[in-house]
Amino acid sequence: MQKVSLFGYGGTTRSLAKLFTNAVFYDDKCNKPFTDENGFKVLPSSEFNENYSDLEIPSPGIPPFNPLIKKAKNIQSEYDLFADSKPLKIWISGTNGKTTTTQMMQHLLKENGSVAGGNIGTPLADLDKDSKIWILETSSFTMHYTNKATPNIYVLLPIRPDHLSWHGSMEEYEEAKLKPIRSMNEGEVAIVPKKYSDLKTSAHLITYEDENDLAGLFGIDTEKVKFKGAFLADALLAMAVDKILFDRIDYEKINSFELDPHRQEEFRDSKGRLWVNDTKATNIDATIAALNRYKDSYIHLIVGGDDKGVDLSELFDALKNYNVKIYNIGSNKDRLSILAEKYNVDFVKCKNLIDAVEKIDLDLKDNQVALLSPAAASLDEYTSYAHRGNEFKDSVAKI
Repeated sequence: MQKVSLFGYGGTTRSLAKLFTNAVFYDDKCNKPFTDENGFKVLPSSEFNENYSDLEIPSPGIPPFNPLIKKAKNIQSEYDLFADSKPLKIWISGTNGKTTTTQMMQHLLKENGSVAGGNIGTPLADLDKDSKIWILETSSFTMHYTNKATPNIYVLLPIRPDHLSWHGSMEEYEEAKLKPIRSMNEGEVAIVPKKYSDLKTSAHLITYEDENDLAGLFGIDTEKVKFKGAFLADALLAMAVDKILFDRIDYEKINSFELDPHRQEEFRDSKGRLWVNDTKATNIDATIAALNRYKDSYIHLIVGGDDKGVDLSELFDALKNYNVKIYNIGSNKDRLSILAEKYNVDFVKCKNLIDAVEKIDLDLKDNQVALLSPAAASLDEYTSYAHRGNEFKDSVAKI
């Protein structure tokens, strides 16, 4: 019987365990062996022996420099396990907007038998294998470990610096995003930014420069689409796939889609002043997109957290173009403050998010905007970006 090792005791690997009755989990957070409620052994990572394992499947977030990965001899990704499954597969990746694009596409294609999963929350092992279409939000982590599976349609949003501490460099991060395109087959379609127009692939490559370019390529009238700013590209890419598969452009359907909270979510405090919860902006590009939306206003910007090793100078180059004061929080607030002094950006170093809200409350005018758009991940102080966003909204509600 095949000996299967599952790296990490998380949602993805626990779903995969149902496929392998003898699977054993190895987890960095496990200090003492135990047997879970389903009868599977969970062991400390140090107990993994590569000589007694025929197959290793990692949780996507485990980096390549982890000792488990370095010792493993038979790594296979979650996606590779389902490479031969029947549904038509659409992969969506990029740095910003892939979750919204995935959700919008599912909204458009659900009536045609699609289901959505992957990084969006539902592991592949839990998806309906009889569905006609799998729409998968696909992370660079997953693609790093994937060597067999490829999409039938690949939608790639722009790639910007992110997860560099995981991948090791911008080049490696970018290569993970481009990797599946090189293995795609004739008759399959990849929609990618124009900078990758020379990429060698057997797939039909459709390249775009910006939202106007996308709209022109697929005959979409952007005036009939309610989404603007960063969300317009998400909507256009979802509509493009609908056009490719079913030769239709459904403005009514796309306009009925409701955005998730935590992305440029506007609300007012008891004094009628505008606050914006953009906690999901976990990288520089997403924060610049939010700043651009409010460029005509004075912006009180809360920024900071786990920046994942990214060079922050690009953010400060952009900040010079806005009427802004920044409130630095999180594990990189000292670094942010040093850069603010260097770039002559008005700033306040805060104890935490609640302190930032309290400081903004003292200065926020009716015609100004208070924006939480951290350009960093939340796990230095929170369990998730949603946890951070909810604390922000709760703090403003107390004003």
